[in-house]
Amino acid sequence: MKQRKLVVISSGLSQPSSTRLLADQLTRGAEQAAARLGVTLDVRVIELRDLAHEITDHMLTGFAPTALNQAQEAVAAADALITVTPVFSASYSGLFKSFFDVLDKDALVDKPVLLAATAGTARHSLVLEHALRPLFAYLRASILPTAVFAASDDWGADSAEGPLRGRIDRAAAELAREVDRREPAAVVDPFALTTDFEDMIKNL
Repeated sequence: MKQRKLVVISSGLSQPSSTRLLADQLTRGAEQAAARLGVTLDVRVIELRDLAHEITDHMLTGFAPTALNQAQEAVAAADALITVTPVFSASYSGLFKSFFDVLDKDALVDKPVLLAATAGTARHSLVLEHALRPLFAYLRASILPTAVFAASDDWGADSAEGPLRGRIDRAAAELAREVDRREPAAVVDPFALTTDFEDMIKNL
């Protein structure tokens, strides 16, 4: 089977949180859909709550502490991302935005990204199109057609078979197809020599 790397970014502030719950359901859906295509996903979940102080330190100093640096490297090496944010003031959370602010500017170029958000009411569902999709378009990611929004009402007794389940399954299938059809992500070493050493000597 093919092996691919999936990074899941959850920016819920409470533990447990509906944001993490949605992230976990999307992850399971992606793993199942990928398995049907002969792809095994190596999943890493990044809880931004645990990196909040390091993200702030990086924004102030320009240097990424160890855990944040490892998260940045995981995103750069990922074959696809699932990103889930709670809605604050009709947009993504500040912690969510700050994490993407400290990534390398080319980290998400052409990388498949599944967008998702949670909120207390369905009235915030347009945040997916008005805030999240423009952000990732600016970062030049390959945004999946189906984005997933979950309001408090979606977590009722019938959630396993309701409309939310259908959206999760559809988005997960799109992610699995994108991962299956692409080659593994290649991470460029910024310190690697791009010119033959002998050629460099000749030009001295």
